Amino acid sequence: RAGAKAMIARAAPSAARSIRASAGVPAAIAAASAARMAAAVTIVGPESGCNIGALSQSRGGGTRAAMIVRPVLSSDAAELAELLNAIIARGGTTALQTPYTAEALDSAYLTGPKVICCFVAVDSETGQLLGFQTLGRLDALPADIGDIGTFTRVDGIQRGVGSALFAATKARARELGLTALNAVIRADNVGGLTFYTRQGFIDHDIVRDVPLSDGTRVDRVWKRYPL
Repeated sequence: RAGAKAMIARAAPSAARSIRASAGVPAAIAAASAARMAAAVTIVGPESGCNIGALSQSRGGGTRAAMIVRPVLSSDAAELAELLNAIIARGGTTALQTPYTAEALDSAYLTGPKVICCFVAVDSETGQLLGFQTLGRLDALPADIGDIGTFTRVDGIQRGVGSALFAATKARARELGLTALNAVIRADNVGGLTFYTRQGFIDHDIVRDVPLSDGTRVDRVWKRYPL
């Protein structure tokens, strides 16, 4: 473990220079992003059992960039709150309707007591957080079934973020002995329904006429993924 820490310490400055050169970001931000990415190599490997490493994805312009999937850190909360609040402000997809502070998001979905696991996808060129996927306890579900939520940037051009996150979440859930994953999706969220279906989720139940904050009633589709 001491050796791993030394490797992280050596990797971070080099990665910071790379991030700073490619993105023009300040040195302090680049160093922090590099440290998080360096830590990902250690955490995502032996501790989680997810041999994901860096995943190559296509960008809109045809260039390729490496994407790292790693467990979330509390220090990610501010950036992820900004990401989630942009989704909430746009509307029409997530069932969440109230913006989150960094502290509230961390407690509810990142590292809080009801969180089973949470992973983030990081652009290794810029250090930007591309999305996150959280698995948590839901009172309406048995203890061996986790409730999943997936959130990616509204302006994101990186493809495959959700699928990469799901590979990590699925592997961790199996390690922990869960028997299934549950997803609750608004019936009018066509993109969300399509994503979970492509991952292998099947329809399990429908809760009719769940009111939004403005009184609009929208069905909720419950989908299930057996592990």
